[in-house]
Amino acid sequence: MNIIIKKSSPLPIYEQIEQEIKGLIASGELSSHDPLPGMRSLAKDLGVSVITTKRAFNDLEQEGFIYTLAGRGSFVSETSREEQKGRIRSEARQLLRTCVEFALQHQLTQADLEELLEEVYYECTPGESRQ
Repeated sequence: MNIIIKKSSPLPIYEQIEQEIKGLIASGELSSHDPLPGMRSLAKDLGVSVITTKRAFNDLEQEGFIYTLAGRGSFVSETSREEQKGRIRSEARQLLRTCVEFALQHQLTQADLEELLEEVYYECTPGESRQ
């Protein structure tokens, strides 16, 4: 499992971990009942605190993406890929709503937002080429 965090990101590291794991689930790379790495080993691999990984795992469990078995670890929950993708889309929609509301408060146009979205998308997806 390949999780990438960016220390320069404005998002807290625990949220980046959550988003990475949600993305792996949505893409099908992680399936129902697949084990996740232990919190301590993940923290060590990422060079972050165990508290950070614990926060990410707790949030993912509260949202229903994973479950934890005492002494055995954490696993991907048994929900359909479409259901998980729907949850992720819903979360993305809410984040975009917040961005649009901010933009409207500061008199940015839809064209401004589309341009910014494209810029940010390509900044976050190295290797993608602009069409």
